[in-house]
Amino acid sequence: MPAAMRTCAACRRNLPQSSYTANQYSKPSGVSRCAACVHGHHSDTPAARQSDSGRYNNSERARIPYYALENPFAQGAFRYVAKGTYISGPRQGEACVVKWFKTGAVFSDDYFTLDVKAVDKALEIFNRFNQLNLVNKAIKINVPAVWQFEKITAFDDDWAGQKTLAEPFIENYEKFNSNSGWNDDSTAWGEVMQALSHFSYHVTGGNFVLCDLQGGIYQREVVLSDPVILSRNRDFGVTDLGPEGISSFFSQHGCNGFCRPHWTKPANPIQYFYPEPGTSMIRRTVPTDYRRPAFVGYLVAS
Repeated sequence: MPAAMRTCAACRRNLPQSSYTANQYSKPSGVSRCAACVHGHHSDTPAARQSDSGRYNNSERARIPYYALENPFAQGAFRYVAKGTYISGPRQGEACVVKWFKTGAVFSDDYFTLDVKAVDKALEIFNRFNQLNLVNKAIKINVPAVWQFEKITAFDDDWAGQKTLAEPFIENYEKFNSNSGWNDDSTAWGEVMQALSHFSYHVTGGNFVLCDLQGGIYQREVVLSDPVILSRNRDFGVTDLGPEGISSFFSQHGCNGFCRPHWTKPANPIQYFYPEPGTSMIRRTVPTDYRRPAFVGYLVAS
């Protein structure tokens, strides 16, 4: 049975019964306060002015060499990743990445929307987590934009109009946890990411878990990309493993020094998925191959 939910009279968050002390939960709805408010942990609630945890394109165009498109440096089950260069705006000359879908992935149009939707939810959580000042670096997330290939020459017909996701390139890429419960907490940053995932469950009243955390550690900040949101209603596509994913994640999670003792978590979580580093999916289609490019791809913001 789903956990009983109640709105805290102080912070107005809709939280499960486990977020309340027995004494507070025995009080009527509209009067009871969650444990975070009772014990004065107000830093877990959003400040009036949230910080900006996004890392944006700050550009309108990019150039992708043909060899980068023909030989993507990374790929998943249904999309490819290639490296290019911004050719406009404040990021002109900096490296970027573009992500496009293999032909045959009929759910690809939904994924442009779902990727942006997941990042929007992640931004809310990052802003709140950064306000806790648990670490001495801000944790940011690449915010992708939907761009499309433009036709420059007759050689571009195969790619013209095709949509991609564009975002800044991340150096020293590494993975900290996955959406099936796998995690690497052998380093301090691995522990921070596990705490961030735990916090996401707590701060959203047990409705979401931010996971599949991966990215690069810079001198002043950590930049992540391609997060997964696990939700109660599977609102975030084929990588959202739903309530079973949330339970599986916590079945593998052990609180560390960056977690706070009052953060809520599911009671008696069960492992439904085998914990593996790769991103697990609930498959709906079987993708095939990608189209070969003609010459050099130029992207423009949609």
